[in-house]
Order: sequence, then structure tokens, then C-alpha cells
Amino acid sequence: MSNLVAIAYPDVNTAQEVMGTLGRLQVERSIELEDAVIVTREGDGKVKLHQARNTTGAGAAGGAMWGGLIGLLFLAPLLGMAVGAASGAITGKLTDVGVDDSFLKELGEKLEPGMAAVIVLVHRSTRDKVLPEISRYGGTVLQSSLDDAAETRLSEALQAQGATD
Repeated sequence: MSNLVAIAYPDVNTAQEVMGTLGRLQVERSIELEDAVIVTREGDGKVKLHQARNTTGAGAAGGAMWGGLIGLLFLAPLLGMAVGAASGAITGKLTDVGVDDSFLKELGEKLEPGMAAVIVLVHRSTRDKVLPEISRYGGTVLQSSLDDAAETRLSEALQAQGATD
């Protein structure tokens, strides 16, 4: 079962650094994420979502491959690839994976203008490797599906770092 964790940061740069650290931890196999999103609240109050996954590009690549194969059957592989890439890109653009976008926007409404939040759907993690890396950035837990003890440990680790800054 996956856990949702949403942590607020004072600015988008800090959120991007956290996302970079999570990417490195994922390469090291210390954490496995199903979804990762940075939510920002602009100065004018608008909430923006910055998805880590590009479903449009993946859909286009898959569509081009299948379109090319089908096009070979009809002796028009380039046309098949073009049609497949276009339909795959449209399908990818319309596909929503991971955390629901309307839920993400609701969380974004809780942020003060100029702030950002990192929302992750964690499939698996090695807590003793991930927590020290993430706690370096401070932050405030907005919401999580962790049990009470785990959420308290996370909040205390983030607050301890915030107190040393």
C-alpha cells in the first residue's frame, strides 16, 4: 500500500531541491515513488501543478512505435508513425496517473502565495536513509496517510531542521 505525503516549503526553489533529492534517492533505490508533484501558489493566488512524469511524451513514443508497426502492414510506416504519435500524445495528455489533480489543487489553496509543496505517493522507502536527506530542507507536513507515529517522526525531523536554520 502506498502513502501520500504533502510537505509545504517557503518557496519553489526549495521544493525543486527536494524533488531532486527524491530523484537521487529513487536512483539509489532508497525510495520508490508512484507519483511526485510540485504544487505552487503564485503571487496572484493561482495554483499550478508541476508533474514529475511526462505522460504526453511517453504516449507519443508508444503511439509512434505501434503506429509504425501497423503502418508496415499497410506499406505506410511513416504515416502510421505520425498518426500513432499524435494519438499517443493526445491520450498521454488526457491520462491522469497518481494523485488526483483536483485534490492537489485543494492542497495548493492551503499554501500562502509564493509557497510550494511537494506531494509524493510513496510505494516503498527506507526510512533511515530518506528521512535525514529530506529533513535537511525543513518544511511543514500539510497532509499524509502515514500512521500517527510515523507522521509525528516526520514532522519532528522537519521542525528540528527548521529550528537550526
